[in-house]
Amino acid sequence: MTKKAFRPDVDAPRWTGGHTPYDIAKEGTIALLVVAILTIALATVFGSPDVPAVTIKRWSNTTPVDFAMTALSELSATSGSALYGAPYNHNAVGQQLGPLQLAKWVGVRIPINAVNDFVINPLESLPNQGALATDLQQWKQASTSQRNGWIADYTKAAAHLSFKSGNVVVTAANAGPVPVLINDLTQMARSGALDQNLVSHSGFYTTDYTLPLLFIADGSYLANLADLQHLKGTQWGMMNETGSYPGQAWLWLYTFWYQVPPFSQSGNADVLVWGFMMALTALLLLIPFIPGLRSIPRWSRVYRLIWSEHYRGLQPASGQGTRPSADRPATSRATGDITRPEA
Repeated sequence: MTKKAFRPDVDAPRWTGGHTPYDIAKEGTIALLVVAILTIALATVFGSPDVPAVTIKRWSNTTPVDFAMTALSELSATSGSALYGAPYNHNAVGQQLGPLQLAKWVGVRIPINAVNDFVINPLESLPNQGALATDLQQWKQASTSQRNGWIADYTKAAAHLSFKSGNVVVTAANAGPVPVLINDLTQMARSGALDQNLVSHSGFYTTDYTLPLLFIADGSYLANLADLQHLKGTQWGMMNETGSYPGQAWLWLYTFWYQVPPFSQSGNADVLVWGFMMALTALLLLIPFIPGLRSIPRWSRVYRLIWSEHYRGLQPASGQGTRPSADRPATSRATGDITRPEA
């Protein structure tokens, strides 16, 4: 029977030489303490800013004009959320990977109607509506063409929109109930009631912040804050949600690809980067099975750097004979056993 040839990339010879005692618990404890000290020190010096959470109340009080314009885009169904597509609506194809329309495969799992969910329903929840109730009824009874006409007239006048004495000021003669709807929604937002309404739509206790997050993202306020903090995607931005601790450094490998073509020039960058990262992950998992690639550590002899202390111990002393090769165990002439000097 032919003896199977030794394969250096796959087979590992059984070690029959000596052993050096090693206290892994001690080494692990020391490593833990060192890393903990470095983490605390670096977090103190280079920690990310602990900025307050962005809420609709904070947004509408800081830049009420931007909020009012965003509310108009929600009412006209022209906002980013309204035109996003799956999983929120059917108004766009959504993210796709080549010919694979992944977003449409997932489907609309979180149905959102921008007009009703962001404007009409919150306004209907207000108590003692008075004149607002009449305007809401007028909006509901109007045809689609009538609504579009009101919105077009208001949008034209919104170029000179301002905020004075707690009210949205705009001159639009044929905008129907739209001025009242936008103004009352702005006041609702400034009081904090809109934040509460958008998170309590599915019950009293909820952790679903989808609606307020989408509403905020549709405006310019959040993007401007990110730009000031150098956190935009084009600025390689990363930070924690709260607390002055190190940011998610592991995210750099994802954010890197958003900076280079073709990802930086594609509307499907999210799914393209995800697909590319999955391919890289598969390549990493398959390295032990790929001839040539799996031999790089042996060819580069990087192991000699990792075990430098051991290999220094194998070097012959001055004036002495040649020691065994550093890359293969020595064989005793007397017994034939494999031996190796201890580090």
